[in-house]
Amino acid sequence: MICGEEVKPICVFVVSEFPIVAWGIEQLVESRAPGMKLLGVAHEFANGAVKFDEAEPDVVVVDIDGREGVGAIEGLQGQSRARILALTASDSSELLDGAVLAGANGVVRKTEPIAVLLKAIERVHLGEIWVDRMAAGRIFLELARKKKTERQADPEAARIGLLTRKERLTVAEVARNASASPRQIAERMHISEHTLRNHLTSIYAKLELNNRLELYAYAQRHGLAAS
Repeated sequence: MICGEEVKPICVFVVSEFPIVAWGIEQLVESRAPGMKLLGVAHEFANGAVKFDEAEPDVVVVDIDGREGVGAIEGLQGQSRARILALTASDSSELLDGAVLAGANGVVRKTEPIAVLLKAIERVHLGEIWVDRMAAGRIFLELARKKKTERQADPEAARIGLLTRKERLTVAEVARNASASPRQIAERMHISEHTLRNHLTSIYAKLELNNRLELYAYAQRHGLAAS
């Protein structure tokens, strides 16, 4: 089945352990026809996945107040390319932020007006992120912290991260041919040999290398040849 060939509705699938919650969302989505179409409802995960009855949905509304919690989002992430909208009665910033960090494209509280859920479905379908400004700020800071932690945990990644765009291009050119002369490399990059030497001196210092042969091996080992 190809969902919505004519009117192109937003195809919605609902996941909730609670029948009353699922039924309410079902009625809400169906009330918006033909703009929205309900593809199905699942009350549980089977072996960590949800079976879609028809076509792949555009948006999956997931109730994260059940046993699976945020894990429901992670399960769907590996199964579907649909946008995910989390639904919860919780006011816990940890849970709300965790849902987005787990892969949800937005979060709606059950205490909000019905119109908010419908608007969130539409916005998430368009590729937007549906969270309030405070949550967006917290999530941004958490992502920045994780990125910094990852760099600290991987010293080589930290060193490579110090390279400028021109230095990465220089590494890629050196990696193309270990036997190329400085003049050949400089000509390919449309720079002078003097500028090339300056780039290489900076690169050696940042990557803790001694010469072009070591740089060539380093680039091959760390996938920098295709930069």
